[in-house]
Amino acid sequence: MEWGEPLGKESDMNETAIRKGYEYAKETFAAQGVDVDAAIARANAIPVSMHCWQGDDVVGFDGVGALTGGIAATGNYPYRARTPEELRGDIDRAMALVPGTLKLNLHACYAEKSRPDVDRDAYTIADFARWADWAAAKGIGLDFNPTYFSHPKMDGDFSLSSFKPEVRRFWVEHGKRSREIALEFAKRTGKPCSVNFWMPDGYKDTCVDTVAHRALMTESLDEILAAPIDPKLVPCALESKLFGVGLESYTVVSHEFALGYAITRKIAYTLDSGHFHPTETVSNKLTATLQFVDKALLHVSRGVRWDSDHVITWDDELQRLMDEILWNGLERRVFIGLDYFDASINRIAAWAVGLRNARKALLSAALAPAGAIRAAERDGDHTRRLALLEERKTLPVGAVWDYLLLSSGATTDLPGEIARIERDVLAKR
Repeated sequence: MEWGEPLGKESDMNETAIRKGYEYAKETFAAQGVDVDAAIARANAIPVSMHCWQGDDVVGFDGVGALTGGIAATGNYPYRARTPEELRGDIDRAMALVPGTLKLNLHACYAEKSRPDVDRDAYTIADFARWADWAAAKGIGLDFNPTYFSHPKMDGDFSLSSFKPEVRRFWVEHGKRSREIALEFAKRTGKPCSVNFWMPDGYKDTCVDTVAHRALMTESLDEILAAPIDPKLVPCALESKLFGVGLESYTVVSHEFALGYAITRKIAYTLDSGHFHPTETVSNKLTATLQFVDKALLHVSRGVRWDSDHVITWDDELQRLMDEILWNGLERRVFIGLDYFDASINRIAAWAVGLRNARKALLSAALAPAGAIRAAERDGDHTRRLALLEERKTLPVGAVWDYLLLSSGATTDLPGEIARIERDVLAKR
């Protein structure tokens, strides 16, 4: 289709201004050797996985109680989604505000139990049937996460690496069921379903046997991944972390552990923007990691102070991350998921702002004259490289973005639409 149909419900004056801006942008980018329509199509085709847990502060629906395992959502903004129906409705509203291809990233604690006594070690697709039906009806894919936190079967902060065999058995079975559920999601939606394994296992204070827990973790993960499930349908990934709240001194699945495991077991490695020292950036790690693993999964957040999971903004690091993906043609090797939860602001706005920023950064990466910039680097002309990188920042990406919103039917007045949703829908809860 041509970018111009269908148009959103904007005033004639605003629509005319956006069209004029778009024509100017096309001419400007054409002078840089960039096809704007092709760039829009490329950026829009890349799936961004929307995380369900922003909508209800990571509470979930399997009724296990308070958050544990270093997970905390701060703030007391009203109108949190309280039921699966409310959450899916809020997700629908947020998705309508965002252009481009979307998926939904679902945690196992969002099960709608098929029977009251079923627990995480025995979940099946029956406990997620409504999610699968909803996604299939919308024509979107699902991603999945086993939930290794906030459960009475946790051994303090240990799951797969607990010294207690019965605890490890429960969580190993949960991991197996999660892969089986993901396979059903893939079959029912017709799209791959990635499974991300993150466990909070670790100690608040000094660990004196750093080997034992890691050996148990390796054994548990090996058993979970032993079943021959097609990795093209269900790509699995292991997520590292430097530390967590209450787990400051020792984390079993550190960066070195997760990367080594991913390389040797031929699975994907998950890079979370908040899981490293503040002076480290995921954008600088991505292509290094992909020299040794086939695929990577991203959890994009904004760690203002370590892993604080703030709503992502269109900052330099987000742009560098998307540049790395598009400039290196890594769209099929990198899964992009968002991971933040802010309970201090309107939750639909938090989703929409973050998702739109991710799409803006993808669009900007696709519009950049990367070929010319790289040619200067290959020629050793670092002066020209720097000049082109700086000039890139003032190219009229915003005009293209406004036209993309208009063409896709997403509002160009996000604050106004959020205020309307809060007044007409959320305030009635």
